[in-house]
Amino acid sequence: MNESESKVIFTKNEVVVTNIKMPFWSMVGFMVKWAIASIPAFIILTILAGIVMGILSGLISH
Repeated sequence: MNESESKVIFTKNEVVVTNIKMPFWSMVGFMVKWAIASIPAFIILTILAGIVMGILSGLISH
């Protein structure tokens, strides 16, 4: 192998999380942020489902 060639070696690293220490109110804040962040995701998924249903109903109701 000359200098212009490079060799890449990928190794598999595994991580196992066994415990997370988090104060109660920090966890509550995290869960509130999580719930608020899920609202736009739900709206986007609802719009996409409506588009797909509209396309399918248009194709079926020839």
